[in-house]
Amino acid sequence: MIRVAVPVPGSEYEVVVGAGVLEEADRHLPAIPGAEKAFVVADQTVAATYLEPLAAALARISLIPIHIPVPQGEEAKTLQVADALYRQLASQEAHRADVVVALGGGVVGDLSGFVAATYMRGLPVVQVPTTLTAQVDAAIGGKTAVNLPEGKNLVGSFHQPVAVLADVEALRTLPDREFRSGLAEVAKYALALDTDLLDLLETRLQGVLQRDPDVLEDLVARCVRIKASTVAADERDDGPRLVLNYGHTLGHALERIDSFAGRSHGEAVAAGMVFAARLGSAMGVGDVSLSGRTGRLLKSLGLEDDASLPPMEQILEAMRLDKKYRAGMRFVLLEDVGRPRVVEDVPEDLVRDTLEAMGGHR
Repeated sequence: MIRVAVPVPGSEYEVVVGAGVLEEADRHLPAIPGAEKAFVVADQTVAATYLEPLAAALARISLIPIHIPVPQGEEAKTLQVADALYRQLASQEAHRADVVVALGGGVVGDLSGFVAATYMRGLPVVQVPTTLTAQVDAAIGGKTAVNLPEGKNLVGSFHQPVAVLADVEALRTLPDREFRSGLAEVAKYALALDTDLLDLLETRLQGVLQRDPDVLEDLVARCVRIKASTVAADERDDGPRLVLNYGHTLGHALERIDSFAGRSHGEAVAAGMVFAARLGSAMGVGDVSLSGRTGRLLKSLGLEDDASLPPMEQILEAMRLDKKYRAGMRFVLLEDVGRPRVVEDVPEDLVRDTLEAMGGHR
């Protein structure tokens, strides 16, 4: 069991990583003064496996568990579903001390966090991530949001959880594609921020792919530490935290074009990292060898290092709708492994040329 503090000023909390954490939630949750009910947001598939043991643990600390079901997948991350959750909380007489529990992947975590942030101007939220993407990234840091048809995460708020419980046993039942999607986020940390993590991926690859619980505990905890320190330094995503978006500018654009139903998040981010490595080389920011190393790492993790791209104008339009677009295209690029740099005002012609080199068409 590994505990990682997230020292956000005024909102410090712990991420608990290990096998069996979910069933022992009562041992790891902090006291939540005045809380009587725990509203567990989960889709039916996740609830069928994890709701009963989690509910039992919540009951042991005198919280009444109430399941609020949501649709499965990205279609749950909308204002319409958020409205349905608000209505459920109202009909169940939720009070400001009661807690929202996000049980599931990043979609449920983002949705639940957004609802908790905005209902009655803020309810406490506990994140219980059951996917690799959520455990290493989405559940930590307090970013909450829902999508609009025009773009990903355009309506949201910052709302830190009171705790994150990351049970690595849950990762053993993930479909292969979803597990690989999470590995893209791990690769992002390894390439952009932590060369030791990159060494782990390269030297303990079989343990990662076979989902060895000890290896996964180490892997998840390393990622959590990286994100915790970055979030603590820049809670509102104004500066240092921007480097966590390596690969995400193109990634989010591809997700939007696919209407959040084509590529998985990780598959889109993998394509985004390949693009960023090539763009960095073209701009003279990073060495040409980064592109090859990126491709080899992604391939070893079962991720495509290249992918068919939609029409270029669609990509550029989607990029302009990115939250971090500021009168010009901005990308996180690498000078070298572990040395990210935020580059402003990237020439659009260079973006076009790089996309074309990846197989995009004008």
